[in-house]
Amino acid sequence: MKARYGHTNLVARDWRRLAGFYVDLFGCEPVPPERDYRGLVLEAGTGVPGSGLRGVHLRLPGHGAHGPTLEVYGYDHEESALPPAANRPGWGHIAFAVDDVPRARAEVLDAGGSAVGEVVTTHTDDGRSVTWCYVTDPEGNIVELQAWSDA
Repeated sequence: MKARYGHTNLVARDWRRLAGFYVDLFGCEPVPPERDYRGLVLEAGTGVPGSGLRGVHLRLPGHGAHGPTLEVYGYDHEESALPPAANRPGWGHIAFAVDDVPRARAEVLDAGGSAVGEVVTTHTDDGRSVTWCYVTDPEGNIVELQAWSDA
């Protein structure tokens, strides 16, 4: 099989607000048009009876005009969310490289996110280091902020 990464989906309670968070803080860019899907094909594809969803694709920063997207969708009917946990099986987090982790963390917290852990620095066997932390977006999805440096 030949494959190329396309997008990651993020199901939101308020897709417009959550998309705005990623646009404002991380420089993601909306990729028109907004999506509004419903009907038998969506129900068959998602396995969710009576499903309808709306949302938008956001081009992730740093990969050019044809780079991957973050798909932020809100369903008409949703399941209850689980509390954020870094060790829950399944997709754990999305990561953004930033220049200054403590400053970026403060901006996320000011924009309605929450702290998951502290800012730490990890040294790798090849002599580099990465300063990083986990925070959440306003809906509780874990976001890693990281800045790599040479030794």
